[in-house]
Amino acid sequence: MGILIACFIVLLWGVHLIYVLSGVEVSFYSPLFYVHVVIQAYLFTGLFITAHDAMHGSLSGNKNINKFFGLLTSFLFAGLSFKKLFKNHFRHHKSPALEDDPDFYTGSQNIFIWWGVFVLRYISVFQILIMAVIFNLLKIFFNESSIWFFWVIPAVLATLQLFYFGTYQPHKKPHSHSMEPHNARTQNTNHLWAMISCYFFGYHFEHHESPKTPWWQLYKFKD
Repeated sequence: MGILIACFIVLLWGVHLIYVLSGVEVSFYSPLFYVHVVIQAYLFTGLFITAHDAMHGSLSGNKNINKFFGLLTSFLFAGLSFKKLFKNHFRHHKSPALEDDPDFYTGSQNIFIWWGVFVLRYISVFQILIMAVIFNLLKIFFNESSIWFFWVIPAVLATLQLFYFGTYQPHKKPHSHSMEPHNARTQNTNHLWAMISCYFFGYHFEHHESPKTPWWQLYKFKD
């Protein structure tokens, strides 16, 4: 089931991306234009969630299949290094919201400062070069404005979605006794909103309690 869901997300992301790049006009006066931007951003988020589950070995019992999907979806998301994501994510699970957590910012809890630091920790020169090459290859086939609004901006929006619901909201200070031992809080029970907001990752305490549970099963661990 995990492999089928992963394939579905990748396929839907790719089909929708090609469709909007080639067939949807960039028009600030069209509500449909904004709908497609939001949909593509949500599908970008799905790519990263798939890479995340691959890190935990939740897609398949086969290690190589998990690695394949992890490499593929992290690359499609933004040319990210799956190896770096893997290393940092398990440091996060080892010391959530503590000094050694690479996803936690011990300074200001301001969302934009923390998000900026968060993004900079994962960006590399090699990644920027990869994205620049892909951008220029896409320009051969599609309008530049379409690439910005349907490829670049949705990826940025997805990082904000992932950061807010998967890092900032669950782990920000102040920490309470109910968040122990993971320094993680959770959304109120609302499976529809949890799915829409970030593929159930607002149920973040539950994820830390059962990290090998795939995203599409997390709701079952919610009280």
